[in-house]
Amino acid sequence: MGSKGKLLGMPSTDGPAPFAHWMMREIYEQPQTLGETFARYVENGAFREESCGPIRRWLNDLHGELVIAASGSSRHAGMVAELTIEDLTGIAVDVEYASEYSYRSERATKDASVMIVSQSGETADTLAALRKAHAAGHKTLAITNVEGSTMAREATVSVPTVAGRERAIPATKSFTSQLLVLHLLALMTAEVKGTMDATTLRAHLSGAEMLPELIESQLADWEADVKEIAEEYGEIENFLFLGRGVHYPIAREGALKLKESAYLHAEGYPAGELKHGPNALVSERTPLVMIATVDHGDPDSVERYERTVNLMNDMREQGANILAIANTGDSEVDSLATHVIWVRPTTELLLPLCEVVPLQMFSYFMSINNGIDVDRPRNLVKAVVQE
Repeated sequence: MGSKGKLLGMPSTDGPAPFAHWMMREIYEQPQTLGETFARYVENGAFREESCGPIRRWLNDLHGELVIAASGSSRHAGMVAELTIEDLTGIAVDVEYASEYSYRSERATKDASVMIVSQSGETADTLAALRKAHAAGHKTLAITNVEGSTMAREATVSVPTVAGRERAIPATKSFTSQLLVLHLLALMTAEVKGTMDATTLRAHLSGAEMLPELIESQLADWEADVKEIAEEYGEIENFLFLGRGVHYPIAREGALKLKESAYLHAEGYPAGELKHGPNALVSERTPLVMIATVDHGDPDSVERYERTVNLMNDMREQGANILAIANTGDSEVDSLATHVIWVRPTTELLLPLCEVVPLQMFSYFMSINNGIDVDRPRNLVKAVVQE
């Protein structure tokens, strides 16, 4: 299947045309949904008072710990937000499985503000977490893709994503919209708490505004490259995904997509944990998917990248089969990896929104190569409304 070109402004249809499946159509819709999500909260380089005023007031009351409760892909978005908020503001963030939060002692979450993340706004365990937080007297903020959902109505503040209806069960455009909203929330928190000056904030918002164009310009190349790579891995049934920092949750998300879409065994680990056990699994038949992007303007990102490349070199000497996600033109990674998916450079905190898209495509092609109905994987539903 070749590139289908731009989808911006494409009218809704009863089917996924011009694509074979809704999942690929929704992958291609991400530039549009990211642009619309950004425009809801930012205008002329500043946060819009109409949509952001209630969020600001909620953040002004944030004095203790911030707890993020979510499940599945939404939890991975929360894990990215945890590192982003802590790095930009110094506020302590704890990401909980929503299904576990409901059983936590109230003493363990004293003085916490609680943010819940859910695509549907109806997920049973996340809704239970929201209600437990309210019962404990915590102020809550709900990020959902359905403005009229139960969570959106019951939370202290509702922060909708603007992904539109997502018909494929595997989350694609809803996930990147969550990542963007959480990124904007982290920036807003830094502004409210005075940990970021106005010039730096404008630079971050400008970068986020360019995301739709950045992703759209790479979709066709990603599709062509990933389709070919997926054919090379057609007989593989086990994968290990590795990432560091904000890229570790993306490794987990890539692994989850492969599980739910292609019925393949995949696990996501922090790259530094590979030699603490999982390396025993590494072989030609268990490839490594290594996120090795870098923001050369960020010293922490450079250090992360250098450690990842060192690990990649060790794994290459060990004979590992490596699929790398790397910056366009990175000759060092190219010399070490078996296959490379190229991602154009951007800032460290925006790279996750780009690198997850080819991973979504990888799970898509691995699925259809195995004859699976990628839009409706077995045993899964769009919203888990019963625990």
